[in-house]
Amino acid sequence: MKILGVIPSRYASTRFPGKPLVDIGGKSMVCRVYEQVLKSSFISKVVVATDDTRIFDHVTEFGGDVVMTDINHNNGTTRCNEVVSILESKGENYDVVINIQGDEPMINPDQIDKVAKLFENKQTQIATLVKKIGDIEELLSPNVVKAVTDINKRALYFSRHAIPYNRGEEKYDWLNNADYYKHIGIYGYRTTVLNQIAVLTPGKLEMAESLEQLRWLENGYNIFVDVTEYESIAIDTPEDLSKLETIS
Repeated sequence: MKILGVIPSRYASTRFPGKPLVDIGGKSMVCRVYEQVLKSSFISKVVVATDDTRIFDHVTEFGGDVVMTDINHNNGTTRCNEVVSILESKGENYDVVINIQGDEPMINPDQIDKVAKLFENKQTQIATLVKKIGDIEELLSPNVVKAVTDINKRALYFSRHAIPYNRGEEKYDWLNNADYYKHIGIYGYRTTVLNQIAVLTPGKLEMAESLEQLRWLENGYNIFVDVTEYESIAIDTPEDLSKLETIS
């Protein structure tokens, strides 16, 4: 099974313009992510997908593979699909694509491996990760996406609300009475499925929660899930850099 790792990387961020190029311990953020993805045992090739020449030139300078994509993509899913099309036109074909967030310089390669392993199940169309929630503020925050699965680890729903609703219990006791999981934003797709979901239009569930993955569930695609013990640290603002431990 050939697996392509794609790192969508945009320069134009409202809250942190140019963040892929920010220096973190002597290396840029995009370089940090790229190097972490290379440590995965399952990735056949890593590509940065960008729409900015500054990022393109920088990745080329540190020896990485990079593809220039259209500036009008609304999300990483369609950007990844364009990368697949570009590579296929050059004779490169992949069975699975893993979309790795470009703003997580500390991503653990084990997380990438877990997503890749989910495709050993031939029923898996899309794969992602969750992590158990242990903090009540995190559970109740609408900025933290929660997930529930069936007994086979297939996603049933994602929500900004705490799910399941723990009837009869005060919300601050919910963690003592049920297990809750937050979604970790890494996705894997079979390339055939990626091509299909890239052209889907948003449905009512997605528009209500502002969560793209609900578009896929609404259209009948399965999303299989594994549990990670590693925290996901996304850098959305300059202040978020303080979340990172000192690295060299």
